[in-house]
Formats: sequence, structure tokens, C-alpha cells
Amino acid sequence: MYTFLLVLLIIDALVLGAAILLQSVKGGGLAANFGGASSSADSVIGTRQAGNLLTQASWWCGGIFLGLAFVLQLMSTRTTAPTSVLDQLGKSAPASAPAPASGKSAPAPAAPLTQQPAAPTKPPAKP
Repeated sequence: MYTFLLVLLIIDALVLGAAILLQSVKGGGLAANFGGASSSADSVIGTRQAGNLLTQASWWCGGIFLGLAFVLQLMSTRTTAPTSVLDQLGKSAPASAPAPASGKSAPAPAAPLTQQPAAPTKPPAKP
């Protein structure tokens, strides 16, 4: 599903770019200086209709692009919170050595070391 939406986003981006680049410049600008003020598309479709069609296509493609980008961003987020390596230290037990091959029994595992709080010491009384 993610790949399908990503392909749709790329196709939409190409159509959006084409729709924007094909729009005629309203004020003439640089295109009018080089003879680009009237083109063959204006004579066939008409200036007003071509502008409306390309303007609507630009708005629709832009809205679809933003919607697809938002959905793809939500789909790519992590489902679980990241964990720290330090959190895993207390959970993992140390690996025990394999039992000796002789008939002797294995020694009992040592109890985990815990640090006892130091007994409070009183300063010596003044004479």
C-alpha cells in the first residue's frame, strides 16, 4: 500500500509540474518579449479556457499532493517507541558457562551483588 501511494505521489508531482509550467503568464513578462505571448494552444483552445483548465488542474494536483504526502508521512512513523540500550542491561541475564563433562555437579550461581548503604558515622564528640 505504501509503495502504491508513493507511485501516485510521484505521478501527481509530474502532472503538477506540467500543469504549472504550461500556464500562460498573466502579465506577459519575459515570455511576451520573445514572442511567447500568443501560442498555438491559445488559438485552438482559447486563452481563457486553457487558463481555467490549467489553474484547476494545478489546484487539484496541489491538494492531492499535500494529502498524499501527509498520509505517507503518517504511514512511515514508528509504531513502537525507541528503547535505550541501557534499559536492556537489567533485563538480560549473564550467560552461564556450560556444565563440565565430568560427573561433578555444577556450582550454584552466585547471588547478584547489591550495594549495602553505608552505616552513618557520627563525628567524634568534642571533649
